[in-house]
Amino acid sequence: MLTPENLRYTESHEWIRLEGEEAYVGITDHAQSELGDVVYVELPEIGNTYAAGEECGMIDSAKTTSPLINPVSGTISKVNDALGERPELVNNSAYEEGWMYVLKPQNPGDIDNLMDAGGYQQFVAENG
Repeated sequence: MLTPENLRYTESHEWIRLEGEEAYVGITDHAQSELGDVVYVELPEIGNTYAAGEECGMIDSAKTTSPLINPVSGTISKVNDALGERPELVNNSAYEEGWMYVLKPQNPGDIDNLMDAGGYQQFVAENG
């Protein structure tokens, strides 16, 4: 399982990467492998504000439909439009080309409260 050290992780298997005042969000390599082939991604709308833990989109795969859960409170500033035509990017490049959206966190320090790579690996090992 690929788990980059520079990201933070949630128990619902999203990752977040702070870049300046914005944060990129996607689902983990573990999540995409559990979902199987991603066939459609419903992304949040730019300008919408979501609380931490709030559902903000959906991921449809060959196996199931899974909610996309926002990791920290903030406002959506950008979405990955490429996923509309190429949802398989989530499977092929979960941490690079397969990112879901960018948000401006209300409190960037909240990201530090999420799991680091080691904590996430342990969480997956214990909880699947």
